[in-house]
Amino acid sequence: MSTPDFPAKLDGSGRRDRLMSTLIGVTAAYRRLADRSGRSRPPVREVDRDLELLVEAVREEADGVVSLRLARPAGGPLPGWRPGAHLDLHLPSGRLRQYSLCGDPEDPSYYRVAVRRIGTASAEVHTLRPGTKVMVRGPRNAFPFVAAPDYLFVAGGIGITPILPMVRRAAANGVGWRLVYTGRDRASMPFLDELADLPAERVWIRPDTEYGIPASGAELLEGVPDGASVYCCGPVPMITGVRVDLALTGAAAVYFERFSTPPIVDGQPYRVELRRTGVTLDVPADRSTLDVVRERLPDVPYSCRQGFCGTCAVPTPDGGSVRICVDRGPAVLEL
Repeated sequence: MSTPDFPAKLDGSGRRDRLMSTLIGVTAAYRRLADRSGRSRPPVREVDRDLELLVEAVREEADGVVSLRLARPAGGPLPGWRPGAHLDLHLPSGRLRQYSLCGDPEDPSYYRVAVRRIGTASAEVHTLRPGTKVMVRGPRNAFPFVAAPDYLFVAGGIGITPILPMVRRAAANGVGWRLVYTGRDRASMPFLDELADLPAERVWIRPDTEYGIPASGAELLEGVPDGASVYCCGPVPMITGVRVDLALTGAAAVYFERFSTPPIVDGQPYRVELRRTGVTLDVPADRSTLDVVRERLPDVPYSCRQGFCGTCAVPTPDGGSVRICVDRGPAVLEL
């Protein structure tokens, strides 16, 4: 293969740039080697993580909260997962929702999720009975548990679901940790019985009804060790308080999942066109596209009230997408 000529050097000598010639030759050889390697390897197969599972047990964990124990119909191990992971749950109606895994990652014989009844999809979950088959996809992890010397875990209500396996992992690893668990009242807070098995000096149960008001961020962060990682999951006001007051501590970082969308600030009214449905909707200044679209299309998928963001992303005609829970402005959606 001939080496191409290069322009004269800036000093006017007209000599070929030997370094560039060498690099071009090496690059060409590498490409030929890569081509031969690619032809000798089998094609990459997509991993199938769609699983048909059986609802083995349904248990009431608190007021308005049930847990599902899911396993293979014929038994056998399930794909492994780490604290913070979740499942995509395909409900019999066709709805798709995401729920945090809150069982034991060391036991591959089952998955466990817990669901608070807050809408149509969660109400459907509450109707499932032992023996029902459901399709799931995953596990996937958008809330990874990162190694640290110390942890402070902050959970609000159903936000305990991804936090519970993290607490157990931290305890098993022998690192420093503490849990602050808040909620409206004890009756609404799932898994209190399981938390009772943990060292009492490391767990603070803080129901609002026993303290008069919800906790501030500073109160939740009180005593956090310098350099600790803070893991926080629950309602937006709680997470906002923790994030704002974190600067007053020596904590290294805060990781969080929220169960509702951020509030709309200084919004403007606009219109959104649903191209497939053939309608145009007016979105008020104080509401999200998701709120308005769900009035017309109640089955449009979303999971921000269960702690995951991204499910409500909808394609646009230009090949992009918008998250209709937070993205605002005139748009044409493929709905």
